[in-house]
Amino acid sequence: MKLLRVGAPGEERPAVRADDGRLLDLSSVTRDIDGVFLASGGVDRARAAVEAGGLPELDTDGLRIGAPVARPGKVICVGLNYRDHAAETGAAIPPRPVVFMKDPGTVVGPYDEVLIPRGSVKTDWEVELAVVIGRRARYLEGPEEAAEVIAGYAISHDVSERQFQLEYSPQWDLGKSCETFNPLGPWLVTVDEAGDPQNLGLHLSVNGVKRQDGHTSDMIFPVHQVVAYLSQYMVLEPGDVINTGTPAGVALGLPGTPFLRPGDTVELEINGLGGQRQTFGQA
Repeated sequence: MKLLRVGAPGEERPAVRADDGRLLDLSSVTRDIDGVFLASGGVDRARAAVEAGGLPELDTDGLRIGAPVARPGKVICVGLNYRDHAAETGAAIPPRPVVFMKDPGTVVGPYDEVLIPRGSVKTDWEVELAVVIGRRARYLEGPEEAAEVIAGYAISHDVSERQFQLEYSPQWDLGKSCETFNPLGPWLVTVDEAGDPQNLGLHLSVNGVKRQDGHTSDMIFPVHQVVAYLSQYMVLEPGDVINTGTPAGVALGLPGTPFLRPGDTVELEINGLGGQRQTFGQA
């Protein structure tokens, strides 16, 4: 099932995308798609409502698509998690996942404008597979347990400012937490429909030029291992988002480092999870 949230910022309503592409209003099932919904069997209730029929269809004309999950409690990120990306940046393969946090307030819709920060000269792109947690999890014993706490997957754009990230602080937060720096969606695709998270292609282009063309099979630490690992150090709550890393092809690793400028357009896609498109503006 594909769950989403539609409407103006702060006024989104829950919806489901039917197999024929229609959007059905889930307002009679839940107030929102958030941690409470996920933890209380909301996905099963939504599926039952779709199967029963009768959910009103939404008019999509001019309808904004927001992030598929209401503001998460945490956005946890794994850096250098693709072998080819580590190689292009000159970094060694990490022996353990490289973990950092991103301000949850960075999460915006998949087609919203992204703002280049004031003073930025090195704003960069990163297409990533996002994991959305569906059940509270702590001290998971391994990948099999981890699989049971995942609600679904989505496309995440982990926008980064490399000067802020790598030159202004020994930690990465400054370059990762600028406003609008995490478009998410368009959908939350439930685990039963998404399939094997290690068998997904990731693609990104800038102004029509292909820049990233990777595959989740190239991850150093697979999705379920990452979730189990994180649960040893923090409690994962329903609605939390985990960005699992990006493949090669970021501006930082390309000849001439073609960082983003106002007016640039970035398009992202992950097989089976839909696509995003953002035009960049100036903060």
